[in-house]
Amino acid sequence: MFSQLRLDAWSSGVRSKTTVPLRIELWNGQRLDFSSEPPRVTIRVPEASAVRYLVSPSLYNLGRAYVEGAIEVSGRATDMIAVVNALAAASVRPHGALRRFMRSLPHTRQVDADAIRYHYDVSNEFYRAWLDPAMVYSCAYFENGDEDLATAQQKKIDHILTKLDVRPGQTLLDIGCGWGALAIRAAERFGARCVGITLSENQHRLARAQVARAGLQDKVEIRLQDYRDVEGQFDRITSVGMFEHVGVRHLAEYFGRINALLAPDGLAMNHGITSTDPEGRATPYGGGEFISRYVFPHGELAHLGAVIRAMQQGGLEARDVENLRRHYARTCELWTENYEANAATIRTLTDERHFRIWHVYLAGCTYAFNHDLISLYQVVCGKAGSTPDNHPWSRRHMYP
Repeated sequence: MFSQLRLDAWSSGVRSKTTVPLRIELWNGQRLDFSSEPPRVTIRVPEASAVRYLVSPSLYNLGRAYVEGAIEVSGRATDMIAVVNALAAASVRPHGALRRFMRSLPHTRQVDADAIRYHYDVSNEFYRAWLDPAMVYSCAYFENGDEDLATAQQKKIDHILTKLDVRPGQTLLDIGCGWGALAIRAAERFGARCVGITLSENQHRLARAQVARAGLQDKVEIRLQDYRDVEGQFDRITSVGMFEHVGVRHLAEYFGRINALLAPDGLAMNHGITSTDPEGRATPYGGGEFISRYVFPHGELAHLGAVIRAMQQGGLEARDVENLRRHYARTCELWTENYEANAATIRTLTDERHFRIWHVYLAGCTYAFNHDLISLYQVVCGKAGSTPDNHPWSRRHMYP
């Protein structure tokens, strides 16, 4: 039940700790300003029952209230996220009692397939509205920092394939192939014979069409398949933005499966988001809880140390490690700008709830990567104990 005294005490407490360009407009006409500057963000509370979200303003609580329509928020998404983080820091503990509760849940083929389809099968048109033309939905690579999104995504793919020293005639498995951009590039420019796998029916359908449009049906095969069901051996394996869906307790098994599919002198790369908390806790102030519920069900982030450990347990040796956190912050910033610039179109492609989920998610990721709450690492690996004669001795080939 609404308590004016509780609301007054909370707002006074926030003002004593921070200044934010925020205005809160209550259903009764009352306004609360938290800065002498003009507000860049306005939160409208249409009913007294919604005050409970304000007085305990974790990222989960306020994100849930926004997504479910309990409050209205106006302002640029980047400003919204900055304000909400400031409110959370002034009001709640960084880490509550709820840790990574998703770790206790199973990662069966059906559970993983359902989770992937929930996130990726919104619609191809939805993603096309704010991704680059090749529809690459992972961290781009900004060689100079001034590239546009399409250029940076192309450079990311080339950076991966060059790092792996992909050569004509080699076989390449792309686990979690998205809409097919990496497999197509590997075949077109590097001469590889590729298999791409995804659990998303929408991605599978469009990726096959993209392969046909490029005339690469003889070099690229796109499958609707779980990584646990792939057979054979491959000279190169890429996993881009995929292992976050595997589950922390299953990482050694995942890398063991990559090891089994990798040729004796092969190379693999894992490109994925990691936690920066050494204890493996979710991002602070309830951000991880929000993503688990609304964005990536069953998704989990491991610390880089846990990733390297799991690789070794799976029989793989890390050969090269590169941090691209800054690059992912810039990628998410450009995605957010595209999303807001095309908001009218996007609203015709999905319902208001999903529109709001992705709106705050993209801006939230920008903030999280910028502030080192999460990170992104590319780890090149090979079979532990192997010393192939045909591998480069230095990293010079990675930067031609």
